[in-house]
Amino acid sequence: MKTSLLVMTLNEIDGMKTIMPQVQRDWVDQIIIVDGGSTDGTLEWARDNGYEVYVQKQPGFRHAYTEVMPQIIGDVLITFSPDGNSIPGVIPELVTKMQEGYDMVIASRYLGNAKSEDDGVVTGFGNWLFTKTVNLLHGGHYTDVMVIYRAYKKQIVYDLELDKENGYALAEKLFFTRISWEPLLSVRAAKARLRVAEISADEPPRIGGKRKLQILQWGAAYYFQFLRELFCWRPRSINS
Repeated sequence: MKTSLLVMTLNEIDGMKTIMPQVQRDWVDQIIIVDGGSTDGTLEWARDNGYEVYVQKQPGFRHAYTEVMPQIIGDVLITFSPDGNSIPGVIPELVTKMQEGYDMVIASRYLGNAKSEDDGVVTGFGNWLFTKTVNLLHGGHYTDVMVIYRAYKKQIVYDLELDKENGYALAEKLFFTRISWEPLLSVRAAKARLRVAEISADEPPRIGGKRKLQILQWGAAYYFQFLRELFCWRPRSINS
């Protein structure tokens, strides 16, 4: 089982210099820096340090993922933020847990004694509400449905149709935003009864750069997705 680490960047030079030296390259089979068009030296630093780089053509996390998929050599991908929120030392634990046969393993900020130092009152409540909603509506057993830091089989991107526009288009149009696929991945993995596990992982405060959250727009778009999924998607047969 090969594993690819996707390092998602947009003007994260401070975080890259601090975090990436902590990522041992032999933990995974491939590291790709997936960049949204940085202008602060992030790209130059990544290339100077020998990392494979992909610069996305369309803006937004979701488009970054779909565009880079053909470059991924791993059977498993780990999505990772180098802004300090994702602790590098958790990577081997995610890999080990995936080797136990899970379809997805989430680095939960709210499991056990884990905590998020990046949460405010609004985002903390939102994460709690979204997780409770997905568990109630779609039969999940999550403590964290939103977090980017997770490992999952590449194949389930296609099995769960995360690469299809129709899962996002209406929500994005209604709320004038672009959204990522982690919440929809959580919903559809629950609906398809995939093997999902969580491990406990703190979320430290970010390092440098600017938070790119569109709290109200994203919150509304994701909640709309959760409700829409009750009626608009059914799992097909999945060989996981």
